[in-house]
Amino acid sequence: MGRAVRDAFPTAAETWEEVDDALSFALSRLAFEGPEADLTRTEFAQPALLTHSLALLRVMEREGAVSIASAAKYVAGHSLGEYTALTAAGAFPLADAVRLVRRRGRAMQAAVPVGEGGMAALIGGDLAAADALIAAAADGDVLEIGNDNAPGQVVVSGAATAVDRAAALAREHGFRHAIRLTVSAPFHCALMEPAAQEMKTALGDQAIRPPAVPVIANVSGEPMDDPASIRELLVAQVTGRVRWRESMERLRQDEVGTLIEVGPGAVLAGLARRIDRSFETMNVAEPEDLEALLRVL
Repeated sequence: MGRAVRDAFPTAAETWEEVDDALSFALSRLAFEGPEADLTRTEFAQPALLTHSLALLRVMEREGAVSIASAAKYVAGHSLGEYTALTAAGAFPLADAVRLVRRRGRAMQAAVPVGEGGMAALIGGDLAAADALIAAAADGDVLEIGNDNAPGQVVVSGAATAVDRAAALAREHGFRHAIRLTVSAPFHCALMEPAAQEMKTALGDQAIRPPAVPVIANVSGEPMDDPASIRELLVAQVTGRVRWRESMERLRQDEVGTLIEVGPGAVLAGLARRIDRSFETMNVAEPEDLEALLRVL
């Protein structure tokens, strides 16, 4: 992941070197060479994803003369991506950000033993149907809406047995089907409270600058630009619902028309189009994407 961009742009190579130094080990080697089983561990996947995205953004800024502060009206990121968005907007130095997200990944993984938690995407229903399904399936276990991603896509998170019951009952509650997600922990639910406390400690010692661009907060769907509120919202995000649908609706209300997804994949651009077909989207993940974007900008 990210190797082609690293090879194509000196700025990207410098970014990976900076992260290796910050973490005191070669995350770049793991990202570029694997093994995949190690890279997909939360403590490594989270800083690697952040680094790849920030490398792309730095190329845009340094080699393409595109200032995020002047070109973007808002920035936003889904779950881990919120740290990327905040770093892009100048709230955190990159070195601090990768150390924070590695700590976050470790804390999330440690909060629930492997196999005892899970997540499932419910396809084809709405929030009211998800609430009814949770009421029917929880049976005293933790089961919550973890992500409100888009119309027709709600993700539930909680105890593995409760997620299994929800998946089995999904069609009875109006969903077309349920997809169990391959995740290492039940993110964005009350079971993550130990990780939230860990991040409260980590963020309590972290200097945070006012972002140059307002950042849409996951747990509120509203802009955040005050360091104290950023600290509180990042702690709340560990156990709180990712309100991605509301976040994109907020952007549309403020007449944002073009969204540029930076980082691997095109999932967020696809969700945005499901939320509002009028959004124009671009994806930047590989060298050719960067070159195309810089021509447009």
